[in-house]
Amino acid sequence: METHDVSVFKPYPFRVGQKINIDGGPRKGDWEVVAVTDRKVKLQCPFSHRVFEWNRFCYVVDEQRAVQWPGKE
Repeated sequence: METHDVSVFKPYPFRVGQKINIDGGPRKGDWEVVAVTDRKVKLQCPFSHRVFEWNRFCYVVDEQRAVQWPGKE
């Protein structure tokens, strides 16, 4: 059987109250998780305080400790 390098993605287990930073794409920036369901995640911008609900989409790349949040607007 032939072998290959395979990238494996898993949905990220968001937690309400979690501070996150999305590094790239249309949702780039700092967010706070305000609600989570099996299919949706609701995020709030720490600057405008606007809330957006999207289909769950993120995958963890790195977790950092003691990071200033939010960063620059």
